[in-house]
Order: sequence, then structure tokens, then C-alpha cells
Amino acid sequence: ADYTPFSKLNNLCMVIEAKEGIDSYAYEAAARMAGLKIAAHLGKLGENLTPDNIEVFETKPLLEQASEYPELPKVAYVYMLQTQGLLHDTYVYGVDAKKIVPTILYPTEVMDGAILSGNCVSACDKNTSYHHLNNPIIKNLYKQHGKEINFMGIIITNENVYLADKERSSDWTAKFTKYLGLDGVVISQEGFGNPDTDLIMNCKKVEAQGIKTVIVTDEYAGRDGSSQSLADADVAANAVITGGNANEMIILPPMEKIIGMLDYTDTVAGGFDGALRPDGSIEAELQIITGATNELGFNKLSAKMY
Repeated sequence: ADYTPFSKLNNLCMVIEAKEGIDSYAYEAAARMAGLKIAAHLGKLGENLTPDNIEVFETKPLLEQASEYPELPKVAYVYMLQTQGLLHDTYVYGVDAKKIVPTILYPTEVMDGAILSGNCVSACDKNTSYHHLNNPIIKNLYKQHGKEINFMGIIITNENVYLADKERSSDWTAKFTKYLGLDGVVISQEGFGNPDTDLIMNCKKVEAQGIKTVIVTDEYAGRDGSSQSLADADVAANAVITGGNANEMIILPPMEKIIGMLDYTDTVAGGFDGALRPDGSIEAELQIITGATNELGFNKLSAKMY
């Protein structure tokens, strides 16, 4: 339970069974929209309730924000969004993020629901909509705002599969960091493997502008932790925060009650033939658990260099 933040929440779980012969894309869209409708209904139920506490966050228009704390380093957040197709998509104001070019958002727009998740494969490092709404990188940058940094805002970018798309998006991202006159950037990845290239491209090109970067990722270092952690690397990536090794093996004890189904345990990312044991326990890689190595830092795993 400690591997995922969702074990500490009250969760409403949908169990959806697809009609025989339904197209995978239609199945995904129906499940996603069903979840949104339920979330909207629950949100309306709490619309007029008095909150237990209120926090205030504000980022001002660009020139006004830049001049508010002229003595502090100007820092922005490069927010990489998973955009690789079925079960690997993200939506920005309802638009499939595969079809966007990098752009600038107020951090408060993310808190208001501007970014919506449509992905789940290799669940350990995919951002659910809950992660986006409660992004700890944004909250922590706000905590330092006006004290150690001048938090200038967010640059969102995608992680498309083709090289030309990666080059275009990383070029735009680096251009924005220069345009905003930044001194430093935090870059968070979503996913692994193919997006490692996007991460390193963003890092290299931003650093080439003379802007310091910190990247936030996770690792696929093999079950014994001895393999190369990322599929790409560069000397410019010299400040790295990790959410843990997704290949680490774990054993989940049998449960008295299961909500949903176990049909896919052996084939879901992180599982393997025999992962579901006869006694009902599951032996699998950590990547099978939603949010376990989350690359926004919304988890309990990391690593330190000694």
C-alpha cells in the first residue's frame, strides 16, 4: 500500500466490461468519458461545501511577474506530457496533446483541470488526472516563489513517437525558455523508453541556452538495478531526481476481496507468465502499481548519491 498514494484515499472504482467485438479505441474513449462523468457528478456534490482550509496560489502576467522579484532567479517548469497513442495520451483543454506544439500555461490552470490523463500502460510512471491536479512540483515551486525563486510559469510539451516531432517540440521548448529570460528550469518526464529521448533533448537544448536544468524521471535499471537506467543520456543531464527503479520485484499478498478482474495480471506491464500465483498472491515488477515511481515526485521512492 505504501507504493501508491491512492491507497491512502477513498476511491470510487468503476468496473467496466467491454462488449464483444468493440474496437479498442472506442472502449478506451467510453471508459475515459464514464470516469469523467462520475468525477463531474461527485465534484458538483461538493460544490457548495465549506473547505477545511484554503490555499492561495498566484502567477501574474509575464512582465509583471518578472518585475515582482527582480533579484531572484527566474525559474519555470517544463511539463512533459505522454502522447504516444492508445492508452498513452494526454488532453489539454480537451485537445489531444499529440496535436499541439509547446505552449505556456499559468500553473493555476493545471490546478483547475486544464490537463487530463488518457493513459495507463506501465502504470507506475503515468500521471493520472489526480496527479495533474495535485502536481507536487508545481506546489513546491510555489512554496519557493518570492523566497528563493521567481516562479514564472509552465511550458507544456509532448512526447510524440517520431523523431521529427521530438525535434520540433524540444526546439520550441528551448526557444520558450530563452524567450522568458529564465535562469533555471525543472523538467519532468512522463513514461520511459521512447520519451527518454524527449527528456534528454529538452535538457540538452535548454542547457545550451545557458539555462540550468534539473530533470525528474524514474529508472528501468533491471531487476537487480545494474542496467543503464535511461534509454538516452547526456553530460548536460547532471542534476537528476529519480522516482525509483520500476523493474524492482515485489510480492503482493492475496486479498479477500478483489474489485475488478485479474484476467490481465500475467500480461499487464510489469507482469509475466505465472505472476498470479495459485494462492492469489502476485509476484511482479513494481511498474504494475499505479504511481509507484511517479515522475512528478508523487510517491515515496527515490535515490541518493553517497
